[in-house]
Amino acid sequence: MSMRKRLVPAISAVAAVLLLAACASETATTASSAPAPSAAASSAAPTAAPASEPAEVTDECARENLTTVAADMLTIGTDTPAYPPYFAEDDPANGQGFESAVAYAVAGGLGFAQDEVTWQVVPFNTSYAPGDKAFDFDINQISITPKRQKVVDFSDGYYTVNQAVVALKDSPIANATSVAELQNANLGAQVGTTSLEFINAVVQPNNDVQVFNDTNDAKSAMQNGQIDGLVVDLPTAYYITAVEIPKGKIVGQFEAQAGGEQFGLLFQKGNPLVTCVNKVLADLSASGELQAIQDEWMAGTTAPYFTQ
Repeated sequence: MSMRKRLVPAISAVAAVLLLAACASETATTASSAPAPSAAASSAAPTAAPASEPAEVTDECARENLTTVAADMLTIGTDTPAYPPYFAEDDPANGQGFESAVAYAVAGGLGFAQDEVTWQVVPFNTSYAPGDKAFDFDINQISITPKRQKVVDFSDGYYTVNQAVVALKDSPIANATSVAELQNANLGAQVGTTSLEFINAVVQPNNDVQVFNDTNDAKSAMQNGQIDGLVVDLPTAYYITAVEIPKGKIVGQFEAQAGGEQFGLLFQKGNPLVTCVNKVLADLSASGELQAIQDEWMAGTTAPYFTQ
């Protein structure tokens, strides 16, 4: 084989190598000279998250969410006898009387019909004792006091009340016009009431206050001459003198103390139902229904105020 024939394949191989290198260089140059992708283009566009459904708001005061002592019933407590003007015919369930009407208005606001309310007899003095309760709330002219609030809970007030003195028309204090004229009197009140506390704190009598288990016993003592007068809340005084003891009279009432004395619905300590009842009371007040109930059942003649 001639030298010429041996050189041709070698040159061809070298040319091929040089051609491949040139192509690779051109490719690299082209790639390096290409504009860099923008940051927006280099990062993938975020995928829009599907719109979430709005969280359902739970109405804690809807009837189906309320917890009561008896399933599907509202249990209300009060004492016996249940007397006017707060109740009628000693029957809290008839809807007659101020507190019966208020109780059913509150029940209705919570979603309970009248036939879904049951009444529990609760002696006044045990209503605000500490411990578990057999009722959802108690309504029984129970004044809201800091001492009681230590062991039970109260709703907002549903009635502001003054204290008054009732006496027979021939009593030594029948014509008293000042607190000073009451200080030598023999006064009586029911045990555990704010009336009893009021006598000791405001009247400050010279004689020991006569204490009775209930208002009926105190009224009997007054009629029998054991006491000169009886201290009760003003609406009760109206009823005693108008219906029960015609020979009695309202000697006078006391100026309300700072903030006023208010009746509240009483609950077991920590009962979450208080919040819902307060909402109902606020609605009843805003609509005028609470005032209408008061006007219907608590209207009475005015009584003079004692001077200091």
